[in-house]
Amino acid sequence: MGFDPISMGQALQMLEEFIHSGKPHLAVTANPEMVMKARRDLLLAEILQRADLVVADGIGVVWAASFLGQEVPERIPGIELAEALLARAGEKGWRVFLLGGERGVAEKAAAAVSQRWPGLRIAGTHHGFFKGPEEEEILARLKEARPDILLAALGVPRQEKWLAAHLAELRIPVAVGVGGSFNVWAGVDRRAPSWMRRMNLEWLYRLVRQPWRIRRMAVLPLFVLAVLKERLVKGR
Repeated sequence: MGFDPISMGQALQMLEEFIHSGKPHLAVTANPEMVMKARRDLLLAEILQRADLVVADGIGVVWAASFLGQEVPERIPGIELAEALLARAGEKGWRVFLLGGERGVAEKAAAAVSQRWPGLRIAGTHHGFFKGPEEEEILARLKEARPDILLAALGVPRQEKWLAAHLAELRIPVAVGVGGSFNVWAGVDRRAPSWMRRMNLEWLYRLVRQPWRIRRMAVLPLFVLAVLKERLVKGR
């Protein structure tokens, strides 16, 4: 799995070029948890290999890249990339569709980002708890809406797999999985204070607020061990 060695500004430039091309592109913001999932999930691993843009959403990824002698200049949190993309969409007049979250969350998130970035054009919203015939309705809505950007908050790895399965059919220029971003925009959840984010302690803030995350974070020591093992193999 390879990460694109780019900054936030360069990532935004790439996404803008994707939109101008009119062809479908998948962007992924991957953290250590996703990397470890991909080691066990061959489909997810293939999706990450084929994605048009993969950025490091996690200080652990930046550390691992540096430790292994690879260039990943900075952490690019998924929510911050999405917000920068929304800001540019408001300036450029790009249409955005929000898909995911609990019922009503996408609508609240859309209202909040529209107020934050005047000029933002919301092409549509839908919750993420769909299956069967409802999925076909969503696909039809997306084809009719023809957004420039699709933000999917369906959770990892569902959002990446769903986007990869349908992106060619939908022909949306930029699709990004954004995890819990809708909850933050809708006011259901909060991000860590800025000082904790600057110190790369956002993971700790999430753990304190949501202790159930301890089971998910249990993969982090395994991630470190995997990086150390790869360094040892490369050294030989």
